[in-house]
Amino acid sequence: MKSKNKVFSLSDVSLHNNSKDCWVVINARVYDVTNFLNDHPGGDNVLLDVAGKDASEEFEEVGHGSAARLMLDEYYVGEVDHISTTPKAGSHLKQETITQEDKLAGISSTIKSVGFIFPLAIFGVAIGFMLYK
Repeated sequence: MKSKNKVFSLSDVSLHNNSKDCWVVINARVYDVTNFLNDHPGGDNVLLDVAGKDASEEFEEVGHGSAARLMLDEYYVGEVDHISTTPKAGSHLKQETITQEDKLAGISSTIKSVGFIFPLAIFGVAIGFMLYK
């Protein structure tokens, strides 16, 4: 079942979900990482937690470098059927969360705006007093 360029559904991949037969999907590509479980720097549990599932988000969140991405080629077994990866009717999209960085960026932008507007307001008031006299 390890023929190259084979197309799998997510339900096919979901059958490979244990330490003896561990497949993951990363960016619509299927990888048999069974032989990598003991060598994974984060430990085998990291892979077993996503065994038989789409692990794209987890893979990207960790920030794997180019070496890890190149290693994937060694474990490649095929592609995921795009029909099986599209959201079903009525499913909800994952809601994005606002991170601490996003909040700080917003505060920084506000401070810059106030730093510009406040002196401008003082200047306007000064001009107003001069014209009033």
